[in-house]
Amino acid sequence: MKPDFSAIKLVVFDVDGVLTDGRLYYGDAGEALKCFHVRDGVGIKLLQDNGIPVVVISAKSSMPLSKRMAELGVQHFMPGCHDKWSALQKVLEKLGLAAESVAYVGDDMIDLPVMKRVGVSLTPSDGYQLVRTQSDWVLATAGGYGVAREVADLVLGSQHDLQALYEQTTKPAFERKREH
Repeated sequence: MKPDFSAIKLVVFDVDGVLTDGRLYYGDAGEALKCFHVRDGVGIKLLQDNGIPVVVISAKSSMPLSKRMAELGVQHFMPGCHDKWSALQKVLEKLGLAAESVAYVGDDMIDLPVMKRVGVSLTPSDGYQLVRTQSDWVLATAGGYGVAREVADLVLGSQHDLQALYEQTTKPAFERKREH
């Protein structure tokens, strides 16, 4: 049964395996490289532009990830975070929101403690098997291939006329620089 996304006021994304495909790439100098999907950027911008704050919490920290989050104007970005629940609690307190109003998207065991405490837990189609069985919703999309866009459609589509929202994406202002 599909969860009720109409009460969601905040969306939280893990990074590796959710906003990326989970594979790690290294350049000749040993630097970590990340690959992000443009559809995820559209989803994150749509959520933020329509009153749904986005939180990105990652156990890893990298320059490419920081750059991408800055480009998208993600105000609540927590890299190198191993206690995701404590980090999320601080954001909830700051914003005056309850955990029941949160949708959390994670793909592996580190995400489960948070996923069990929020309103709706989601995982990519290729999330770790145990996480898939314990999530409220398994997405049709695999990690790194537009997960944030699918989540934006689920959340915003339950609260607004999605077709009207997508008209925003056709305007030059949608591609404006967002600052966090």
